[in-house]
Amino acid sequence: MAEGEPLSTSDRYLAPGTGVSDAWAAEAAAGGGHGTQKIVRAGEAGAPERVAALLGLERAGRVIERRRVMYLDGVPCELTDTYYPWKIARDTALAGTAKIPGGAVRLMAELGHVGVRAQEDVAARMPTEDERVALALEPGTPVLELARLTLDADDQPIQVDVMVMPPRGQRLRYEIRIG
Repeated sequence: MAEGEPLSTSDRYLAPGTGVSDAWAAEAAAGGGHGTQKIVRAGEAGAPERVAALLGLERAGRVIERRRVMYLDGVPCELTDTYYPWKIARDTALAGTAKIPGGAVRLMAELGHVGVRAQEDVAARMPTEDERVALALEPGTPVLELARLTLDADDQPIQVDVMVMPPRGQRLRYEIRIG
């Protein structure tokens, strides 16, 4: 891998108490960039069909949704929607647009919900028009979509993340323990 080439690994986004208050800013800095994010919406919503299925909810079941735009050096590079079961996240900072001190994963751990397993699916597809505009993509440019389900020790779903990013400069790394 060439120096400065972006490398995304999920582990830094899944573990509470890593000592990093903003994992995205730390990842961007490690690659020589400046990472920021803007929370564009947060609150109660009906779960999209796919998210409802992953969380084990009825169709359009209630969730707390946090929608963010991630920026690298001021340029939008990822759209991230995070969904929490309503029964877990209602009446918490997850339902607001303010930055959460220590991050959402730390807050979830404080609420008694610690992820121990994650399942990720990555697919290439064409963006919606809203995604294309938000990411400043040329027409005909595909995106990568990474959908992550986080489960707790009881194998209960506690979080779903859906990330949409242009493929330019992306490299995803998965390390798998066998046995």
